[in-house]
Amino acid sequence: MAKSSFRDRAIALAKKYLPHGMRDWVVRQQKRFHLQWPPAGVVRFGSFRRLTPISPIFALDRGFPIERYYIEDFLGKYSEDVKGRALELGDDFYICKFGKDKVTQTDILSYVEAPGVTIVADLTRAGHIPSDSFDCIIFTQSLQMIYDMNAALHTLHRILKPGGVLLLTSHGTSKIGRHLGRDDWGEYWHLTSQSLSRLMGESFPGADISIASYGNVLSAMCALHGLASEELRAEELDYQDRDYEVIVTARVVKQITT
Repeated sequence: MAKSSFRDRAIALAKKYLPHGMRDWVVRQQKRFHLQWPPAGVVRFGSFRRLTPISPIFALDRGFPIERYYIEDFLGKYSEDVKGRALELGDDFYICKFGKDKVTQTDILSYVEAPGVTIVADLTRAGHIPSDSFDCIIFTQSLQMIYDMNAALHTLHRILKPGGVLLLTSHGTSKIGRHLGRDDWGEYWHLTSQSLSRLMGESFPGADISIASYGNVLSAMCALHGLASEELRAEELDYQDRDYEVIVTARVVKQITT
């Protein structure tokens, strides 16, 4: 992980130890005496001085998307959870990649019928899916596409077995990927780790919930422009700054009731 700069460490110490009025005074002096670095007015924008993204399709034309780099890091961390009867939305790519021979049954859920789909359902009203069915549910980059997130999360809670694991990711800082009228569905929400924590706590009472985020100001800027993960160094991708969440993640273990 990349080390924070001297400036960032100084700012963190100032926030911790200096009163608010003193911090405001310091900022005013920086502006008055041009003490910023780099100085205001001399930042070099280079290839980023443009009004359209470098790639408008999430870097799919350039390499491996930054969001996918983070998603796979998260799923790899919890790959042991992908086992038993597993459910994934849209296809079984991540079940196959991270579950392998630990998975005994694979199900694919879709809003519409499609090849390979085993369950057709709208998660906001999916009473036909039996309760306590799945040992693992992989739900990546989809929650933001569901307007009634609470209803969908309550369904995921209901169909997950006690002790089963939900592995979920969603957009934080990102371009809008879907528009009603142009696409078959819209994109309604971009979440923070704080909002995701509250949503999970409300929908999964008593569960073991781990919330995390991935990203920093550089990777967020590059992701917005559609640069690929290969265009950044590992330490630039892996540095985590909670003020710049490219994606947010949740690992949720459903409570076992006696």
